[in-house]
Amino acid sequence: MKAPLQQLDDMTRRDFVTHAARAFLGVSVLPALGNWPAAAATEPGSSRAAMTGKNVIYLFMAGGMSHLDTFDPKPESDVQGPVKAISTNADGIQISEYLPRMAHHMDKVAVIRSLHSTQGAHEQGRYYMHTSYILRGTIRHPSLGAWVMRLAGRGHDTLPGNVVIGGASREAGSGFMETKYAPVVIGNPNAGLQHSRLPQDVTQNRFHKRMAVAGKLDRTFRERYDLQQVRAYTDMYQDAINLMNSKDLAVFDISREKSEVREAYGENGFGQGCLLARRLVAKNVRFVEVSLGGWDTHTDNFEITANRAATLDQALSTLLADLQSRGLLEQTLVVLATEFGRTPLINENAGRDHHNKAFSCLLAGGGIKGGRVYGRTDERGSEVDEDLVKVPDFNATIAHAVGLPVHEVIHSPEGRPFTVAHKGKPLTSLFS
Repeated sequence: MKAPLQQLDDMTRRDFVTHAARAFLGVSVLPALGNWPAAAATEPGSSRAAMTGKNVIYLFMAGGMSHLDTFDPKPESDVQGPVKAISTNADGIQISEYLPRMAHHMDKVAVIRSLHSTQGAHEQGRYYMHTSYILRGTIRHPSLGAWVMRLAGRGHDTLPGNVVIGGASREAGSGFMETKYAPVVIGNPNAGLQHSRLPQDVTQNRFHKRMAVAGKLDRTFRERYDLQQVRAYTDMYQDAINLMNSKDLAVFDISREKSEVREAYGENGFGQGCLLARRLVAKNVRFVEVSLGGWDTHTDNFEITANRAATLDQALSTLLADLQSRGLLEQTLVVLATEFGRTPLINENAGRDHHNKAFSCLLAGGGIKGGRVYGRTDERGSEVDEDLVKVPDFNATIAHAVGLPVHEVIHSPEGRPFTVAHKGKPLTSLFS
């Protein structure tokens, strides 16, 4: 039995175990699986940075958000195109006219305008931003969500510690870490957490009987084949069962929110995803990622960016105000990230192409002092002029905000050492 199991490829093994559990137990609340190999059993150390936040809402703008048309406008330059810059409630900070609501919340935000990435293609750029490591064929690195969950703990006894809403990107997985650190994926926030209750034909009594039989089979199998992968899946099923019985499972049901609250976030997947993220961090879920795609504007940059920015503007401004009104902003780090920016040059299709030399991201809450800009690009937004920030530095700042030990080493199964932000240095001056 051991040899055939090991001969199966990763996806076949995962599908076999998952479908077996669904058919036999009725359990299908399982996280999105990272790479199969589990990490070496290295417990987190006791040394911690001073914690200024507890949880992270990570908003990822997939496709490469144009910095010039959002948070780093160049109103005096010929590269600006038809987009005007507007003033905000933070002295000296201007942003694009595409973001009129955010203009009233920039006092909560630190804009980092000097991001620089070594990766200029989508998959590589997304991977680098999520993991701080360059994509290689020999290893999969853990995403920030996995690192937060491993080093900071689960946060809630039964709710998952790592959730991805609106996209199941490979970049957001557990990498070489154990699969228990992988995210639970919610495709549609309006549908909530699917398959989180027993099938209609499976009563509690029948379920407990099946669990007893499964326990005997599992115990015999584990005693004979002591595989770390099998132990990891056993833990995952127990987590799934605990979640199914959790009194807090209703947190995934955003229909319980008042209609005016749902409308305020925007009646679209991203807006409702941000609302679900707020509900989750209120229950101390450690890391929630919400994605908004469509920023790859090689053609019709201004029309497409205006549309995407309107969705972002409504959801992000509402999220920041909502978190603040509930007393959650100080303990919640809100991150706005993207894989790279767009070129100052406007191409023949009225578009902007990939530009990894300089771009913008945002941080708010979690001890971040708002109403400031960090770094500067040149007059065309092409190069970083001041305070260049590498992607690992940005991720180290996120880690620092939630008290992770940025220098703590975790070893892969092959014994290779890794840290949460790969030699990145936190931008400590951003904190209050």
